[in-house]
Amino acid sequence: MEQIQKIDLGEKIEHLIEEARKRTITAVNTAMVYTYYEIGRMIVEDEQQGNYRANYGKAVIRQLSNRLTRKFGKGFSERNIEQMRQFYVIYSQRIQIFQTPSRKSLKEENSATPSRISPISQTLSAESSQKGQTASDKLHFTLSWSHYLKLMRIENPDERRFYEIEATENNWSLRELQRQFDSSLYERLALSKDKKGVKSLAQKGQIIEKPEDMVKDPYVLEFLGLKELPQYSESELEQRLIDHLQTFLLELGKGFTFVGRQVRFTFDEQHFRVDLVFYNRLLRAFVLIDLKRGTLKHQDLGQMQMYVNYYDRFVKTEEENPTIGILLCTDKSDAMVEITLPKDNNQIFASKYQTYLPSKEELQKLIEENISK
Repeated sequence: MEQIQKIDLGEKIEHLIEEARKRTITAVNTAMVYTYYEIGRMIVEDEQQGNYRANYGKAVIRQLSNRLTRKFGKGFSERNIEQMRQFYVIYSQRIQIFQTPSRKSLKEENSATPSRISPISQTLSAESSQKGQTASDKLHFTLSWSHYLKLMRIENPDERRFYEIEATENNWSLRELQRQFDSSLYERLALSKDKKGVKSLAQKGQIIEKPEDMVKDPYVLEFLGLKELPQYSESELEQRLIDHLQTFLLELGKGFTFVGRQVRFTFDEQHFRVDLVFYNRLLRAFVLIDLKRGTLKHQDLGQMQMYVNYYDRFVKTEEENPTIGILLCTDKSDAMVEITLPKDNNQIFASKYQTYLPSKEELQKLIEENISK
């Protein structure tokens, strides 16, 4: 008994040390991001005092790179220092008191002239001196420097802000952030929203309040490696999703937990199986997923309606919300889906899935067409 208590104590101490180390690493990364922002601010202000010229700016960065590399070693190449300058130019836009409603693209921000940058610096310097704060005190950086290097390459400011919010709230690694960007998550969510809804994505990220908020169309399953296969069965698709369950959960979105595959239930002496069953903690509801190769048929929708009804009547508790059904198919007729399901339907959804990354240009065009309607 004494030995067990000692082991438990040792495990607790090990856990404490590991957590402390994680916090230390996080604190160091955060301090580094704020430091780089301040370096960028100092460079921009120096450029303004020198009546900014391209040659002058390049010379300053070159001199800084040589000096800081001699003093601190790696990490201060000319490219890295230019990225710090760019970081300040992009993110200082958030705290401009007199900023105009129109947002500039990253390309426009990078080509800023002294007359465009000067008001930024003057406003920040005035505020900092009045309140004894540096400019970065007014910003809240939540990600690593590597994350921000990726975010800075996103030209659309609204899209950039969306991915920053989502990466923070969902604790995305840099690899996960890259995957969500490559799969056009922002555009896919924006497709189902009006102009106000698209703006909300940039201001608040993805908010899950009702079933429609979590459904995507299409779902992108490029991680399954099925792109080059001419034929594959529904069972093989299901197995691949299970093999890549962690990535599939990331694609499904917030709040999902896996319940089971080929979950059987018996009704009227007949056995039925749901391909995949999940539970969404945010909606407090079961989510049933059926996989369909080829074009979706009205019989498929009827079958899912039966699955949903069964779960609502015999599985979910009174405290839980109505069950949600999602049919994933390679092709569907929106008109057929609309006429088959009830007018007030908010439980059953049909979405396409594709095994390759979508074209951002095509999705952006669809968003513009959707908003202009």
